[in-house]
Amino acid sequence: MLPWSAELAGRLDHDVIDSALLRGNPLGDPHERPIMVYVPPGYDDDPARRYPSIYVLLGYTGHVAMWLNRAPFRQPYPELADAVFASGEALPAIVVYVDAWTALGGSQFLDSPGTGRYHSYLRDEVVPWVDARYRTIADRDHRAVTGKSSGGYGAMVTAMLAPDVFGALATHAGDALFEVCSRRSFPELARRLRDMYDGSYDTFLADFRGRLAGTREGDLELLEMYAYSAAYSADPDGTVRVPFDDTGAVVPEVWERWLSWDPVLMAPRHAEALQSMRAIWVDAGNKDEFFLDFGAVAFRRALEAAGVKDENVYFELFDAGHGGIEYRYPLALAWLTRRLTP
Repeated sequence: MLPWSAELAGRLDHDVIDSALLRGNPLGDPHERPIMVYVPPGYDDDPARRYPSIYVLLGYTGHVAMWLNRAPFRQPYPELADAVFASGEALPAIVVYVDAWTALGGSQFLDSPGTGRYHSYLRDEVVPWVDARYRTIADRDHRAVTGKSSGGYGAMVTAMLAPDVFGALATHAGDALFEVCSRRSFPELARRLRDMYDGSYDTFLADFRGRLAGTREGDLELLEMYAYSAAYSADPDGTVRVPFDDTGAVVPEVWERWLSWDPVLMAPRHAEALQSMRAIWVDAGNKDEFFLDFGAVAFRRALEAAGVKDENVYFELFDAGHGGIEYRYPLALAWLTRRLTP
């Protein structure tokens, strides 16, 4: 495996979107966002041909430039995706790499007074921007949203909230079943806040922002919980409510707000949207450190209970943890292209 980038059979374009919806966002994050758009081999040879489109969302702490990071003996996803198109395993499609980074490390791809309008940004700005500049088949039956971890969460909720825009999804170890994947961390986080920051998230945030990130124990875990709270349980004025108190016990009214955004519990409310999906891919490693394999199982059962046809769902638990599963993404990509291509 060569340690430097390979030449692509297709083309990867780099551009910037000037977002009106992200202007003036609560965190002061940039409203100009990078975007990468991949077109498959042969795209420039047939100017009359149109293609399905697949939107790829990043996990927590991800920003779009990270798709080009190269680990030892591994290829980054844009190269893996290019390979399945070049080999014919995937039917030709346009792949869009979306950025939804925030100063808290992520947005969960939701509209929130704590972070900004990231769901609307994807639905109402990114998709029309791509359709206007590339030869997509510009309708929901030929458009999918995919992602891993928080990106997989984004894929699930985006498909449920915007079934008029997206007609298929793939979630790899997506955040789901919050009672299992999130609640277990409350006591440990409460203890860290107590022992290191006088029990105050404001104190933690002031300290975190005044030094090099990641130089104190628990930095990422504390920030991640706050980021999720900013997405799931921010008040209309932007005040962020965390779902546990100083003893690590659940704050019921805040936790209920979290649960309203759990894909497993959202599924019954969005059964019609899920039934309309042309394809739903759900997978996770069976040793996932955040127990998102249980979330995958629970979401698969929720799909069945919502009346989604078995033939429209691919489900698998595979032998892996949470990290290093980028080799799974092209499998879903190839499967989706065969469901989205006329």
